[in-house]
Amino acid sequence: MTIEVSSNPPTGLAVIIGVQGGIGSALQDVITNSRRYEKVLGFSRAEDGFDLTSEASIRTAATAVAALGLPLRLVIVATGLLHDASMQPEKTWRQLDADQLLRSFAVNAVGPALVAKHFLPLFPRGDKAVFAALSAKVGSIGDNHLGGWYGYRAAKAALNQLMRTASIELRRTHPLAICVTLHPGTVATALSAPFHSLGHDTVKPSFAAERLISVIDGLRSIDSGLMLDHSGLPLPW
Repeated sequence: MTIEVSSNPPTGLAVIIGVQGGIGSALQDVITNSRRYEKVLGFSRAEDGFDLTSEASIRTAATAVAALGLPLRLVIVATGLLHDASMQPEKTWRQLDADQLLRSFAVNAVGPALVAKHFLPLFPRGDKAVFAALSAKVGSIGDNHLGGWYGYRAAKAALNQLMRTASIELRRTHPLAICVTLHPGTVATALSAPFHSLGHDTVKPSFAAERLISVIDGLRSIDSGLMLDHSGLPLPW
């Protein structure tokens, strides 16, 4: 899959949150190479100190974007926390830990919601603009048949509800704007690396980024508020 380079003059601004990650970095490359936007900005803790768990940091980034004076056309929140050195996804309720649950919600749900709070008002009122937060199929309550992964599942389900609610408010003032959550599939990144043996087919970050952008390109205002997979099909709540 290859995203075509636009033959039209580039217009507006695209923002990617989380460009230190495999998908975020790939999204930044694909969007930049498409030449559709006058400017493509990436934010991350490593590159500029952007902290998804700090509203002050998110507010500062939004202020900097507004100061550029370009119409904001696209925001992608390409972040997620499933595991790290101090936490692993739970296999049983006996492993539930309050601090780890709160941390998962802070990164996977609260942070993206605060990004929406500060960036959605920057969208132009009369044009199409897209806010997309990366969710996960395991955040679907209707699709949960295996159990486990309590914190990650619950936090992504919360993200879906937060974005759904934001889409309703957004429609009142920005009828052409779109707010969705997207499931990228199982991507060969550090987030999914320990779980490749479970039989999930993985794709390279560049391929995942291209098909996500393809889904975003095809979005219509009627799609706002949905959770969609990497082929553009709605997933159950």
